[in-house]
Amino acid sequence: MSLTLFDLTGKRALITGSSQGIGHALARGLAAAGAEIVMSGRDSAKLGQAAAALRAEGHIVHTLAFDVTDHAGVRAAVDGFESETGPIDILVNNAGMQHRGPLEEFPADAFERLLQTNVASVFHVGQAVARHMIARKAGKIVNIASVQAALARPGIAPYTATKGAVANLTKGMATDWAKHGLQCNAIAPGYFLTPLNKALIDDPAFNDWLIRRTPAGRWGNVEELVGACIFLSSAAASFVNGTTVYVDGGITISL
Repeated sequence: MSLTLFDLTGKRALITGSSQGIGHALARGLAAAGAEIVMSGRDSAKLGQAAAALRAEGHIVHTLAFDVTDHAGVRAAVDGFESETGPIDILVNNAGMQHRGPLEEFPADAFERLLQTNVASVFHVGQAVARHMIARKAGKIVNIASVQAALARPGIAPYTATKGAVANLTKGMATDWAKHGLQCNAIAPGYFLTPLNKALIDDPAFNDWLIRRTPAGRWGNVEELVGACIFLSSAAASFVNGTTVYVDGGITISL
């Protein structure tokens, strides 16, 4: 009985930004737990290749290309998929970007792109999918935040602001939508081996600092985020709402 709580068979999950990195790992992990997958991204060719890799493993995978920063486009894509294919039971808001630079010289246009990609996208896609979930009185939304929701470091102040906003928007989603049968939560990854972190991975000084700073003594592997995502997407989390789960090797709890 206990293991069936985590079974996602019969559920359909939309993961934004799932062509690579964390999003791709979460798509694969949810598929392995039984979910039918809807992979989303802006680059149709890259998306198709990522979907083909999961199909080759025997999973049922759809692709849905849209720009997460385009409110009308998101709504049209989600409504069209729901009408033509079927319900989206699980949403993972993973799409995001990074831009590094000293705050006093940070370009205003880069700041706006971060806001749109990291925060507004969670609103756009979350609202579009939640409208259908609310009508069905059931649904799971998992937003991908970051340890930067709780911590800051030099050169990424705007990114830090966006991830703090994601954590708080998650609380707001839960507050508004829990009464409709939705569970809305967030995962806050620590430092993981992903393309987004390539500049840090390739920096020996940062790499040494991170290993010393993290109690687990290493970078995270993206597959280590799957368990938390399956939990928050499953019946096991039926009374978990508005929380942020830190998967970070202990970096946020130690000095």
